Amino acid sequence: MNRLSLFLSYTLCIGLLHSDLLNAQINETSKDIPDYYVAAYIWPSCHDDPMGREVLWPEGTGEWEVIKKGNARFEGHYQPKVPLWGYELDNDPKVMERWIDAATDHGVNTFIFDWYWFNDGPFLESCLNDGFLKAKNNRKMNFYIMWADHDVARNYWNVHRYKDDNSRLWNGAINWENFRIVVKRVIDQYFKQPNYLKLEGKPVFSIFSLDNLIKTFGNLEETQKGLIYFEEEVKKAGFPGLHLQLIAGGMPHEALIKKIETLKISSLTQYGWSAPVCEDYIRWGTHTWEYVQKWDEAVMIPYFPNASIGWDDTPRFPHKTRKDVVHLNQSPQSFSSFLQKAKEYCDKHPDQPKLITVYAWNEWVEGAYLLPDMKYGFDYLNAVKDVMVDGKYEKYTK
Repeated sequence: MNRLSLFLSYTLCIGLLHSDLLNAQINETSKDIPDYYVAAYIWPSCHDDPMGREVLWPEGTGEWEVIKKGNARFEGHYQPKVPLWGYELDNDPKVMERWIDAATDHGVNTFIFDWYWFNDGPFLESCLNDGFLKAKNNRKMNFYIMWADHDVARNYWNVHRYKDDNSRLWNGAINWENFRIVVKRVIDQYFKQPNYLKLEGKPVFSIFSLDNLIKTFGNLEETQKGLIYFEEEVKKAGFPGLHLQLIAGGMPHEALIKKIETLKISSLTQYGWSAPVCEDYIRWGTHTWEYVQKWDEAVMIPYFPNASIGWDDTPRFPHKTRKDVVHLNQSPQSFSSFLQKAKEYCDKHPDQPKLITVYAWNEWVEGAYLLPDMKYGFDYLNAVKDVMVDGKYEKYTK
């Protein structure tokens, strides 16, 4: 065999080997796609963050010090919320390992971490960096991040410290210089993780506040440039593109839809239900689903439904009363009904990924958590398992 023939034979073999490996990766990826992505939000506030200790929670346990001070505002009001597993620090990998096992055992296969960038640096990042990413079993589930780019008043996260001082502590909007740092950080630290959630190969990056995103760049045109830069950097890192998700609150309207289209947002979802809070859980959820229907009709991109557990942020606000708390008809069974609605919505949209966001995994301070507590035990987690894994929803409808 001459050198040319040998070279061609070698090239062919390498090409076939590469093709086999690529096909194997594709098949493996397809095999690993779950029937539904059930993605629960994590509010990573319960650990000793240096900046948090300095200006918010001096006791060194994060927002636990506020959660523990919750008090009942009316007869039958369940406050303070008491976790079944105690006041664990969310940046402890052993704690996170138990969370991951509980989640995956009950059908939750994705965590969405609230992620912050204040004062030219990260805030509350340790839950993800030191908790989840150092947990030995973290590959059992996917994760992605939601940039929680909202403003923060001084008395919002610790009213006991700041009383009536509602002056601005942090701004959610940043600047171009910080945005470049953020882009590099999330790509290097998170997108490159093998279990970071990717839809069609594109890392999912969720954004809380569209208004503050635009403030970051000054106007819509500059925001376009910023997001184009973001996607180009993602492609340089080897991904086919960026899946940009937006938290869509309220009803759709023409101006908002135009911004979404101009910025080429990839998908929409909610962080908690959008309808105004009312005392009755079923009424709150039913009203929210009217919003979902309006969004579904208004946009061409995927709208991922949300199932919310409740709302009770009275530990943060001493002036709030019964009318500010969702407490009537609130139960694991009621929650399962809306989770079933979300599942059915996914089934009616076979052209989009079957992603359901859940509010929330551990929003103790806002009364929305799947984690077991002293009142319900594992009932909310079992409701997820019944609907999403075992298909036992019918037991609640007979």
